[in-house]
Amino acid sequence: MAASSSLLKLNASSSSLIGQQSFNQRSGSSCRLPSSTRRVNVIRAGSYTDELLKTAKTIASPGRGILAIDESNATCGKRLASIGLDNTEANRQAYRQLLLTTPGLGDYISGAILFEETLCQSTTDGKKMVDCLRDQNIVPGIKVDKGLVPLPGSNDESWCQGLDGLASRSAEYYKQGARFAKWRTVVSIPCGPSALAVKEAAWGLARYAAISQDNGLVPIVEPEILLDGDHPIERTLEVAERVWAEVFYYLAENNVVFEGILLKPSMVTPGAEHKEKSSPDTIAKYTLRMLKRRVPPAVPGIMFLSGGQSEVEATLNLNAMNQSPNPWHVSFSYARALQNTVLKTWQGRPENVDAAQKALLIRAKANSLAQLGKYSAAGESEEAKKGMFVKGYTY
Repeated sequence: MAASSSLLKLNASSSSLIGQQSFNQRSGSSCRLPSSTRRVNVIRAGSYTDELLKTAKTIASPGRGILAIDESNATCGKRLASIGLDNTEANRQAYRQLLLTTPGLGDYISGAILFEETLCQSTTDGKKMVDCLRDQNIVPGIKVDKGLVPLPGSNDESWCQGLDGLASRSAEYYKQGARFAKWRTVVSIPCGPSALAVKEAAWGLARYAAISQDNGLVPIVEPEILLDGDHPIERTLEVAERVWAEVFYYLAENNVVFEGILLKPSMVTPGAEHKEKSSPDTIAKYTLRMLKRRVPPAVPGIMFLSGGQSEVEATLNLNAMNQSPNPWHVSFSYARALQNTVLKTWQGRPENVDAAQKALLIRAKANSLAQLGKYSAAGESEEAKKGMFVKGYTY
C-alpha cells in the first residue's frame, strides 16, 4: 500500500499545535519528559485509508456542503407536528424523500447525514434512498451516536453514549452504503464547562473516530458548544480553544488519520442571550482565529453546524469566513438552516412538493455561494431571517 504508507505521519507535529498533555494535565503542571525519551506515536494507515481520503475530499469539494437530516424519529416527529402531521414512518419517509429526490441537489450538496431508518429506507417508488443520493454524486452518511445522557460527577452536564457495539454497527452501515459518520456531543458554557465534561467529550469523539475509520467511514467530529447563555464572544473563544485542544490531543492518541476526518464545529458567537449581537465579520474573525490556533491543515474540511441561527445568519457568517483563502475547505453541515423554510412550504401536501424542493435549492445554493465567498442576502425572505434558537434544545 504505497499510497497509504505515504500518509504515515508523526503525531508530534500535530500535537505541538495543541500541547503534549491533556487539558487536565496541562493545568498547573510543569512536568515534561526529556525530548530524547518522549514517546512518539505514528499514525497507522489502515486498509480503508485511501478510500477515506477520497470520501473526505469528495465531501469537501468547492461550492458544496452537507445536508443534515439525521434527526431521531422523536425529533422528526416534532418537526412534523409543527405542520400538523402525525409522527408515522410514512410521513417521515415522505418528507425525507422530498429532500433527497430534489433535482439538482447535488450541485450544492456533497453529503447527506441520515438517521438509521432512512439509510435502510426506499422511496415510494421502491428506489433506495442511498441510491437517490449516489445518482447525484452525494455521499450517504449516518448518525452513529446513541444520544446524550447525564454525566455523573459533573456540573449538570452530559456525555454521549454509543461506543458499545459501534464497530459492528459501522461495518453494517458501510454495507448499507454509508461512507461517513457523525457523532454529536455537546459542551455547555453556563455549566462550566467542567474539565470532566471536556475530557469525556474529547475521548468519546476520538474513540468513535478511530472505530469509524477502521470500518471505512469518514468520521465527522462534532463537539457542539451550545449557544445557551449570556456570555460574550470572548468567553466562547476561550472554551472553544480548550475543547478543540483536548479533542485533537485524543485524536492523535487514538491514531486517527487527520486527512480522513471532517470537523463540525460551532461558530464562535456570543451566547444567544447576550445583550449584544456580533456581526458576521466579527464572528468570522473569532471563529477563524480559533480554528487556525487549533486545527492542523491536514484536516480537509470544516463543516459548520448552524446551532439555532436563522437561515440567513448561518449563511452570512459562513460567507464572511470565506472572504480570503483558508487552510481547509470551510463549508456547512446544516439541518434547520436548510430545512426550516422547506418544511413550512411543504405543509405535508403532495401538491406542495415542487415548491418545497425549490425552497431547498434556494437555501442550498445560497450556502454554496457562501462557501465560495460570493453570497448576498439581498432578496431573502422574512421567514429565512427568523432565528431558530431553542434554549436547552435536544434532538
